[in-house]
Amino acid sequence: MLRGMYSAISGLKMHQAMLDVTANDIANVNTIGYKASRTTFSDQLAQLQQAATAPGGASGGRNPGQIGLGVQFGSIDNIMGGGALQATGNVFDVAIQGEGWFRIKTTGPATEGEIAVPDPAGADAFTRAGNFTINSQGYLVTQSGHYVLGQKDGAPAYIRIPEGASNVTISETGEVTYVPAAGGARESAGFLTLAKFANEAGLERASTNLWKVSAASGEEILGDQNGLPGTSGLGSTISGVIEMSNVDLATEFTELISAQRGFQANSRVISTSDEMLQELVNLKR
Repeated sequence: MLRGMYSAISGLKMHQAMLDVTANDIANVNTIGYKASRTTFSDQLAQLQQAATAPGGASGGRNPGQIGLGVQFGSIDNIMGGGALQATGNVFDVAIQGEGWFRIKTTGPATEGEIAVPDPAGADAFTRAGNFTINSQGYLVTQSGHYVLGQKDGAPAYIRIPEGASNVTISETGEVTYVPAAGGARESAGFLTLAKFANEAGLERASTNLWKVSAASGEEILGDQNGLPGTSGLGSTISGVIEMSNVDLATEFTELISAQRGFQANSRVISTSDEMLQELVNLKR
C-alpha cells in the first residue's frame, strides 16, 4: 500500500509539471516567435518480485514479475515547427521563410566613435521573433534592446540606418537598403544573417524570446556565405511580416485535460491506499 502511495505521489508531481508546461504554452499563444513544448514521461525502476526462468525439464519457463515504482520525466521537447505568418506592414518586422534563426548580441558592443563594433566571437543568442526596431543611434535591435548581428562587405557588422535616411527596405536575401538623407542612389546598411543548428530542438530557452546554444544543439552553422539568407539551406527573409507562436490551442487544451485527469486519478490512488491503511489500523478493534 505504501509502495502504491509513493508511486501515486510521483504521478502527482509529474502531472503537475505537465500542467505547468501546458499552462506556459497557453500563456504564450500570442508571443511572437514562441515555440511550444511537449512533456513525455517514463517509468521509474521496477522491483523484481519473481525472477524469469528458462524452459527446461517439466517447466515451460516463466516470465519475470515486477512491480513499478512510479513515473519520472522522460523529456520536455521543444516543438520547433514554424508558426503562422502575420502581415504587419512594418518594414522592421521580419519573418524567416524556412530554416534559420536571427543572430543576436546580448552584450554591449565596443564602439569606434558612433560605430558599434561586433565581437568577433559571433552571436551569443538566437531568435525567431523578428519584430525589430531602431534605437536612438540608428541600429537595428530587438524589442529588448539587443543588437541584431549581420554582415557588411563579408565582415560581421551591426545594421545601422543613418539619421535622416528614408525608404528603408529589407530584401529576401536579408539586405537592408535605404535612401540617404541627401537623396540619390540607394545604399546598403548590410545584410541580416541567419544561423542553423544540427539539433535546433536542443537549444536552451532564455528570456525575451531568445534561445542559447547548448551541448545538445551544437554550435551555430552559418554555411559558406557566413549566414546570408537564402544560402546553404538557410531560409529567406520577408519584411513586413512576423512569425507568430506555433502553439496549437486544440492540442494544448487536450493536454490540459489529460494532465488534470492524470492528477485526479493519482489522487484517487492515494485516497484508496489511505482507506486500506485505515482498515488495517481498525483490525485491532
